[in-house]
Amino acid sequence: MLNRHALFALMCAMPAGAALAAPPAAASAASAAAPHADVARWQGTALRVDILRDKWGIPHVYGKTDADAVFGMMYAQAEDDFKRVELNFINAMGRLAEVKGEADLYRDLRMKLFINPRQLQTQYAASPAWLKKLMNAWADGLNYYLYTHPQVKPQLLTRFEPWMALSFSEGSIGGDIEDVDLKELERFYGKRADVSVAYVGSDLDEEPSGSNGFAIAPKLTRDGHALLLINPHTSFYFRPEVHVSSGEGLNAYGAVTWGQFFIYQGFNDRLGWMHTSGGGDVIDEYLETVTEKDGRYFYQYGKARRALKAVDITLPYKTADGMANKVITVYYSHHGPIVREAGGKWVAVRLMNDPMRALTQSFSRTKARDYAAFYKVMQLRTNSSNNTVYADADGNIAYFHGNFIPVRDPRFDFTHPVDGSDPATEWKGLHEVRDTITLFNPKNGWIQNTNNWPFTAAGDYSPRQQDYPAYMSVNPENPRGIHAVRVLKDAKDLTLDSLIAAAYDSKLTAFEPLLPKLFQDYDSLPGDDPLKARLAPQIAALRGWDMRFGLDSVPTSLAIYWAQNLADTFGPAAHAKEVLVLDYIASAITPAERLAALVRASDKLAADFGRWQTPWGEINRFQRLTGDIVQPFDDSKPSLPVAFASANWGSLAAFGMTSKPNTRRIYGERGNSFVAAVEFGPRIKARSILAGGESGDPASPHFNDQAAMYARGEFKDVLFYKEDVEKHLERRYHPGQ
Repeated sequence: MLNRHALFALMCAMPAGAALAAPPAAASAASAAAPHADVARWQGTALRVDILRDKWGIPHVYGKTDADAVFGMMYAQAEDDFKRVELNFINAMGRLAEVKGEADLYRDLRMKLFINPRQLQTQYAASPAWLKKLMNAWADGLNYYLYTHPQVKPQLLTRFEPWMALSFSEGSIGGDIEDVDLKELERFYGKRADVSVAYVGSDLDEEPSGSNGFAIAPKLTRDGHALLLINPHTSFYFRPEVHVSSGEGLNAYGAVTWGQFFIYQGFNDRLGWMHTSGGGDVIDEYLETVTEKDGRYFYQYGKARRALKAVDITLPYKTADGMANKVITVYYSHHGPIVREAGGKWVAVRLMNDPMRALTQSFSRTKARDYAAFYKVMQLRTNSSNNTVYADADGNIAYFHGNFIPVRDPRFDFTHPVDGSDPATEWKGLHEVRDTITLFNPKNGWIQNTNNWPFTAAGDYSPRQQDYPAYMSVNPENPRGIHAVRVLKDAKDLTLDSLIAAAYDSKLTAFEPLLPKLFQDYDSLPGDDPLKARLAPQIAALRGWDMRFGLDSVPTSLAIYWAQNLADTFGPAAHAKEVLVLDYIASAITPAERLAALVRASDKLAADFGRWQTPWGEINRFQRLTGDIVQPFDDSKPSLPVAFASANWGSLAAFGMTSKPNTRRIYGERGNSFVAAVEFGPRIKARSILAGGESGDPASPHFNDQAAMYARGEFKDVLFYKEDVEKHLERRYHPGQ
């Protein structure tokens, strides 16, 4: 992004209420593109919006109405990283190939199987007036930004329409649609037998996406106020930090996904919500028995045959010579679109697709004032892929394991494709919230979720697995869940500081079942075995390790390289047996295989760093060099040491690399991103940290101003109240100034 701070410096010298005028270049460039009525409306709205940037560049947006606040919020997001805002909606509408080329055709097709502009326009037209106003303001804020910033050249979206807000409405970390396998989709519709679809990795291939959420009841806190830990594990720079307030009761602070107009994970002055991913089973596949007659396709349903619906989808894509189109005929059963073939059957997928209600739920929860109001919003049941950890100023803590949970016949295993011809496999509506896995003020006084199962969420007071159908909880326990229970089970007199300390506890619990087996393997070696001498110093280092990460810790490096080598080696076998790779390498491999992996890990460390005795801080680094969506990394460029490690190893504070490494060092790309701890007293107290900084512009002082604090696990004070913002004010302006 171009540096806009110099432009604003002069404009910010104007009084806050000064009359707005677009810069001459903006006015002349936009005069043909923006109707006068639009410009007049934008400028009128801008006068009702104040944006206060604090010393960290965090935008605090104040509007007279919710719609005014949304207008300002979108304008501020575009200032900070328009590139990410635009790309999110290019992707959401299935238009990536228009800017990236033919390689993204099937990614676009996957989106367009579910996202149809005409259907979204119909839903927009049918939306309640209050929601229409917000969608109108959403589009106006982005369009006004483009009008006042002619130097910004969109890749594709030169004008935002209100209905587009419905294409990205729920805010899920993973995205349900993205669970459809692209290679399988291409093999089916591309009619290409050469597309490789064999999965050769494991569940530890990359840093998990997901989150941690902790809620603490007043009886366990020093000052008698509920606490909430907000700890999403997303790709870095996926969500900025925003505060948005209006005269209509909106006053929300937290993380917002670029381009959306609701705080996704955050709090208001009365309550807070933290989403973690991976609740119940919300996506099902149906095996359709398909026959062809006279060029048409039919599928069996009960004793009847039904015609598959055929739809031609046009996919524009960029070429070296301009634009081209590919038209693909896709098919739908009543279950949903056909996405692949398996064992001679066509596979249809069914998932939640209710954008208007999803957007309603996403925004409405930010204005809830108490548990009853929050629960009422949850009854919309369109938060499809997330759990919710909750705390409020009344001292309540709560947990919802999922929200959108279809009712199914528990005789069937919905973790695998089911017979689409059998009516008994149909969804039978949605479970009421009261019938799903929930907690409200458990007696132990704490709740945790780490994308794991809910059956340890509150220690001895957790829900019981046998009380619910299997499809209500599909994730197993994980090392972070074991770790979270351990740091919370004896907690008392907690404060923001001690809650943060618990969230950054350095234990790597994944190694607790693994290392004793390695030591046993080594001790069983004959005295004359060459490995006895070769691995003696490594085993000694690991025996003396407390399984805690640290910048100066050599055993941390050795253990992680060893476990990662095992995961890389045995991941495919574990996947084939549908076993988690940590469980597989703990139980299904031989002593010789475990010891050989330690040799390979030692050799890898020595090859990359000169010796295997390399401290973790020399390897594990934070680096942000450019504003690119996909960050480049360079061992020769400055970087910061980071002690915390991948969530794969049980680190509550997660930090992992997701792209294929072309460096010796490990550079974080996913994990702790926006993190906050909140205390719900008579006056909100909160602390937060961002990976890097608020701005995506490398020329901005807020591109990397939080990086050193982030690397140390050090938090800044949240400036929630306007008087505090004004004490630490960098600039105040109306949109357009």
